[in-house]
Amino acid sequence: MMRQVLKKPLKRFVVLSYIIFFVLFLAIGLSMLLGAPESIIFTLQVIAAWSSTFSFIFLFRRIYPGIRLTDFIKQQFAPRLRFSVLSIIVLIQVGIIAVTALLITMNTGIQGPAFSYTGLGIMVLAFLDNLVRGPLGEELGWRGYALNELQKKYSPLKSALIVGVLWGFWHTPLWFATGYTGMELITYILLFMIGILSFSIIVTLFYNLNKNLIIPIVIHQLFNFSLVMVKGDLLNILGYVMLSYLVVAILLICINPKKILY
Repeated sequence: MMRQVLKKPLKRFVVLSYIIFFVLFLAIGLSMLLGAPESIIFTLQVIAAWSSTFSFIFLFRRIYPGIRLTDFIKQQFAPRLRFSVLSIIVLIQVGIIAVTALLITMNTGIQGPAFSYTGLGIMVLAFLDNLVRGPLGEELGWRGYALNELQKKYSPLKSALIVGVLWGFWHTPLWFATGYTGMELITYILLFMIGILSFSIIVTLFYNLNKNLIIPIVIHQLFNFSLVMVKGDLLNILGYVMLSYLVVAILLICINPKKILY
């Protein structure tokens, strides 16, 4: 039996993603207050990070009746990866991490490179932890579904900004878990949203060049990792990283306007 197509599916997806994430965030906080084992807290954090995926899966049959979820997911990874696209995004983001570490070292007087992880094993574990608690759980819903749907109606730039705003405010509970208050919290939120919107523009441009979901997953992973890889004050790191992404986003629009503006 063919299911009826869901009305305003994108709105339903966003609302449900917010609800699932906010509820799980409260569950994480409650678990920490009650002294729950680290394994339970970690599991809740992973599930929370995947809230947009769960939202999309829950609504999938009403959004795309007649299409199997497994087929949809396979389509997201079907296009052949272009080495040139992958190389450019890796070089750009590794460059941002390196420049941020250099500037932190120069401005704080830290002895040696300003990296949080020096051992290869610890770095790999941190990389995998970030991957599971971020890109793997977020990109199917926000880029694989939301961004692609928006681009059927709007320009890539407008679509990128809409997704950036929706995805950025989805992180709202995390802002108030930083411990910042007053002007520090306002600074954190401003830098966060500048980075998120710039990141969304960059992702959209490169994703449109190579419609494989691995592209946004890689960009997202390196974006997240740049914030934990560099050692120093978080607001300083945010300032360097997020403004760097803003500069890159502006340069990419100027270099290739047809891929993002129309």
